Amino acid sequence: MGAGWGFPKGRGAIERWLEAERGQLPLWLPIAFGGGVTAWFVLDDARQWIGFLLAAIGLALVGALLPGRAGRALLVVGLCLAGGCGSVWWRAESVSAPVLARPEVVAFDAEVVRVDALTARGLVRLVLAPVGRADLPPKLRVNVEATGVPAGVAAGARIALRARLVPPPGPSVPGAYDFRRVAWFDGIGATGKVLDGITLRRAPARGGHDLRAALSAHIESRLPGSAGGIASALATGDEGAISEADGEAMRRAGLAHLLSVSGLHVTAVTGAAMLVVLRLLALSPWLALRVRLPLVAAGAGALAAIGYTWLTGGQVPTIRSCVAALLVLVALSFGREALTLRLVAAGAMVVLLLWPESLAGPSFQLSFTAVAAIVALHESPHMRRWFEAREEGRALRIARGAGSLLLTGILVELALMPIGLFHFHKGGLYGAVANIVAIPLTTFVAMPLEALALVADLVGAGTPFWWLTGKAMAVLLWIAHAVANAPGSVAALPVMPAGAFAAMVAGGLWIGLWRTRVRMLGLVPLCIGALWAAITPGPDLLVTGDGRHAALRMADGSFALLRDRAGDFTRQVLSENGGVEADALAALADRPDARCSPDLCVAEVIRGGRHWRIVATRSAYPVAWRALVAVCAASDVVVSERRLPRACHPRWLRLDRGSLTQTGGIALTFAGGTIRRVRNQGRHPWLDPPTVRPPFSAAKGDR
Repeated sequence: MGAGWGFPKGRGAIERWLEAERGQLPLWLPIAFGGGVTAWFVLDDARQWIGFLLAAIGLALVGALLPGRAGRALLVVGLCLAGGCGSVWWRAESVSAPVLARPEVVAFDAEVVRVDALTARGLVRLVLAPVGRADLPPKLRVNVEATGVPAGVAAGARIALRARLVPPPGPSVPGAYDFRRVAWFDGIGATGKVLDGITLRRAPARGGHDLRAALSAHIESRLPGSAGGIASALATGDEGAISEADGEAMRRAGLAHLLSVSGLHVTAVTGAAMLVVLRLLALSPWLALRVRLPLVAAGAGALAAIGYTWLTGGQVPTIRSCVAALLVLVALSFGREALTLRLVAAGAMVVLLLWPESLAGPSFQLSFTAVAAIVALHESPHMRRWFEAREEGRALRIARGAGSLLLTGILVELALMPIGLFHFHKGGLYGAVANIVAIPLTTFVAMPLEALALVADLVGAGTPFWWLTGKAMAVLLWIAHAVANAPGSVAALPVMPAGAFAAMVAGGLWIGLWRTRVRMLGLVPLCIGALWAAITPGPDLLVTGDGRHAALRMADGSFALLRDRAGDFTRQVLSENGGVEADALAALADRPDARCSPDLCVAEVIRGGRHWRIVATRSAYPVAWRALVAVCAASDVVVSERRLPRACHPRWLRLDRGSLTQTGGIALTFAGGTIRRVRNQGRHPWLDPPTVRPPFSAAKGDR
């Protein structure tokens, strides 16, 4: 059984270590369960998933045969690994729904499932369920101009529309956001844009009343612009009215967590409800003497947390925070210590049991990592001695509090940086400093003022409070822009290998969850992962899956775009995955080290001690066959959105419509000859979904 069980001394050392860490062992239950979920996403097909399940069950059987705490730990870990893999597999199959086979223009009637106003973009996003159309996915999502949405369109309404629908798109280049996977678990089989206005066939049964939408609209009517958008996000989780510039500033400043309703917001609402109820009930001496008022206040706080979670749409961070708040209230009711890592682990386990796919998203990872880092820091004996209250002067008390807040902010930023770099390819560096001011401003000024304004609006007296709320939001936006525009405020990383990210996560968990000196071994994978990520070279050439857009790293390290008029979304995707700012992308035609005509661009770069010649087509116009074949033969890589002639044989790669259809977007690193593809050989259900296709004649008539 290895050194630990073949030799009594080794077995004894392991048992003594586990005995010393017995209080920390339950914290690894969601980690093991999440490991099984991760394995399902990483492995390719059912054969490998079944192999993993058998291996996990085998590990559990080995644990059942071994004596002591180590055997029990292996048993539980094996069962959790198998449970995680099996649960996400079952979840993926249970939400299976047909996906649109190809882009279509279709006229149809639909029931409105959800309405999200994207006020800053002048759009409304609708989630629809087509009526009487077996040739369409059961649920789809469309955007429509706000001016084209008639009054009364709300959840439950029936509408008629004509829209251009496309299958949910996958990542355009390796490392980009995979909406196709998210849409699969949401049951969305198509997305698109409404071409004409919407006709309201039938108003919803409850008269079009949508509390969340109505509250957001009311707040935004009292506070226009991004200030109202932030206020709406704090109250309902609706971020649609925040402009892209202000939203980007909040992200760069490390303040985006304030916009996602999570622990900060749920805690504030729960605490406020408890305080108000407790103070009001305490006014009655009879109640104060005969009723456990803290228990009643805890019940009111629980109802407030549940109601706020429902109002804000029940997103993963909100549900996690609600579960945590309820556990805290239960612990307080029984006189137990409330804020512990076990509470965080319990919240994570609840979310993973209900929505195991959420583990793959940045929202889950950022939310739980931030909370776990804060709680782990405050549970540390050394930090407890620093944070505990003591008799000292006011100046020292304020300095200690500020230092504690700064230390907590720095730790959270360090813990979240690998996640931000892995998912978004950028991470804020000054977020800890910004949050020292922004968190108290939001918690103790902005949210209470907004609550007072909403209550005062019931009697028409909310204007002064809205004015004060607007000033608080203006200060928050000023902080965001000041920090975001500071030199070196953002660290960019074009690509992080999944192995490097996994090593850093494993090292961080090992350090944060153990209490004995063995925790320091976590520095090994943490440092290895960080070094691995730092030395991994970024891509030299990015090509989107349709072949229309490409970004080439030039000799000075900057990226140049093949097409001058690439849209904002394309520029953002290419810049993030290239590790540069979007406004730093130049046009390839404007570069002195490239030659471009209306039809072709030719560029040469030096990588790995040799010259690389890249050719890309820029138009759909035909190029002389002989000339094109000759250019191919003299080039290393040829990129085209069209099908190139069979006689086109570049020295390395031909990336045309035919090949890109098979591979999806491509990222190339010339020096090492590395090729990263969007599409692999995996058999996850969203990669090969069941499809539906409207009749060709109907689609043609719609046009």
